[in-house]
Amino acid sequence: MAALSDARRVVVKIGSALLVDKETGAFRDTWLRGMAEDVARLRARGADVVLVSSGSIALGRGVLGLPRSDLPLEQSQAAAAVGQIRLARAWEEGLAPHGITTAQVLVTLEDSADRRRYLNSRATMEALLAHGVVPIVNENDTVATDEIRYGDNDRLAAQVAVTVGADQLILLSDVDGFYSGNPALDAGARRFDVIERITPEIEAMAGDAGSGLSKGGMKTKILAAKTATAAGCAMAITEGSGVKPLSALEAGAPVTWFTPQTDPHTARKRWIAAMKPRGALVVDAGAETALTAGRSLLPAGVANVEGSFGRGDPVAIKTVGGAMLGHGLTRYTAAEARAIRGHKSNEIEAILGYPGRAVLIHRDDMAL
Repeated sequence: MAALSDARRVVVKIGSALLVDKETGAFRDTWLRGMAEDVARLRARGADVVLVSSGSIALGRGVLGLPRSDLPLEQSQAAAAVGQIRLARAWEEGLAPHGITTAQVLVTLEDSADRRRYLNSRATMEALLAHGVVPIVNENDTVATDEIRYGDNDRLAAQVAVTVGADQLILLSDVDGFYSGNPALDAGARRFDVIERITPEIEAMAGDAGSGLSKGGMKTKILAAKTATAAGCAMAITEGSGVKPLSALEAGAPVTWFTPQTDPHTARKRWIAAMKPRGALVVDAGAETALTAGRSLLPAGVANVEGSFGRGDPVAIKTVGGAMLGHGLTRYTAAEARAIRGHKSNEIEAILGYPGRAVLIHRDDMAL
């Protein structure tokens, strides 16, 4: 069974009802301070942490004096615009005493559905984590329409976990795990400690009930678990209203763990390998040696560019002799790749007229 103490990169989803008092619309300051201590402790032992935090609409709703009932889209977006700045500031002020820098990252469904946006999001998140930053992620409710919305932060958190290659996703909820029925209505409902595979029977047990300020129910958590575990990320559902909920989880609090079906690295490689290439990069012998040693593909090692492709598209990687080495997601268009092939990375800006990335295909975006 997974354990939070083993996490190298963890995504924590925080619902509105945990962060915002549903009666007053104000922050639960004591809870936030305790959560900040939990995050600092994880960071101190070397784990990367990403927080997917709800709360912007709930906060903005209180400031604008809007009712707690469902709001029209434009009022929800107005509330989000007011609340987002308060949400980001609260996390910044909560984590700053621990020497932790935060960053606000706002996303929509399009950012993961579109390959180019996905790669941009992944590169940005990797850069933030490499600098020791804790990203605070939320759906960009200010601009998102129904067609490009996740609609709940359970599934958003799962997609963020996939994007950053997390090995654990923790959903802090108003229930302490996944039950065979609704424990509030069914006295015989039992909690699962571990779910190794999400079967149709497990899916049928999920209900729709959510808490007053959140939209997520158990069905959305099952959908999140399917996304996360398929990408090699273990997922936990645990009760999060108490102070220091992550410490409580490590101390043995009730929880349901969903077992990953593979590891994140292998899952990503399979995903890339399954894509149909839009073109090809032909590499010289030196690049071939570097790639097989686990390095990224630099422009200097590219001998030829075949086909027409955009940034983020899958391409084949071949030797000069025509042998297939693998597939990868390119960080340049075909025209850009032709312009910089054979050149050193520090020459890219002079050739293209604008700064570029040092590598054509990063090793994490490559399946050999």
